[in-house]
Amino acid sequence: MFDKEFERYFEEQKGSADGRRLEMLNRNLTGEVKLLKEVIWPVIGAFDELEMEKELLSLTGVKIYGDFFFSPIRAIIECEGFVSHAEVITRERFDFEKMRIRTFAQYGYTFIPFSWDDIDKRPEVCRRQLYSILGQRASKGGASEQGLSVNEREILRYSIGLSRALRLEDACSCLLLSKPTVIKVLKSLVAKGLLKPLGSGGLRVHSYELQEKARRVLL
Repeated sequence: MFDKEFERYFEEQKGSADGRRLEMLNRNLTGEVKLLKEVIWPVIGAFDELEMEKELLSLTGVKIYGDFFFSPIRAIIECEGFVSHAEVITRERFDFEKMRIRTFAQYGYTFIPFSWDDIDKRPEVCRRQLYSILGQRASKGGASEQGLSVNEREILRYSIGLSRALRLEDACSCLLLSKPTVIKVLKSLVAKGLLKPLGSGGLRVHSYELQEKARRVLL
């Protein structure tokens, strides 16, 4: 699913680009694609409001680029490798990177960087953090979450970070509450149409599937 959608999206991005931005899109984008596949795509579920290699003009007239620009909350989301961003960086490059981040702030953009190692080794944590950040900055804000308890919101945010269905033990680990209490929270989310129970014959629930409605509620 991702590969097919990404191919379409990437061709659209290149079709709308020219000059330096097109050159940026034609370079090695291994880190950007990994960030998109492992973190951004599972969280937002679409590419419609995502711009790749966002081009901005700094105060000094230099063009700078951000890996991904998510327009609903005006955020730049990036993948940063340790070698190129820390281990072998020159003083000039260090200064440029700080200027680039200040330029994002100048435009009023939130800067959300992820390291390659975090994306590679801890993708679930990255997804949960991104979901939390997006939820905090979404235009609907807290109003979209009215009617949800704190525990219900935490379960939904935790679920989005998983690359599989939510299990009871996952929910218990998330909330650090007793099993009967957690089951009540899960049943409430099912009743609200935010989780779908999965099991055998409809009698025994083994896990829960996050519904699209839950994404809209949080974002």
